[in-house]
Amino acid sequence: MAGRLATSLKDAWAKEQVPVISFTIGGLALILPTLSPFTKYATMINQATPYNYPVPRRNDGNMPDVPSHPQDPQGPSLEWLKNL
Repeated sequence: MAGRLATSLKDAWAKEQVPVISFTIGGLALILPTLSPFTKYATMINQATPYNYPVPRRNDGNMPDVPSHPQDPQGPSLEWLKNL
């Protein structure tokens, strides 16, 4: 099986180099972003960033679910980004 694949790749390279190169570059363009560490950090930042920002309200002490300040932590934190 591996021998046939190697033979077919050698034949394709000998006959048509441009399509082989373009398919190789295209395959790497699909595979490499998933292996990149930047994908991990971009995903973590997107999870920590709220989709809808809360409307600032004045906390009178009777609203436990509303932070007293808009910067108070509510969900995932970005502290790991500051420590890089």
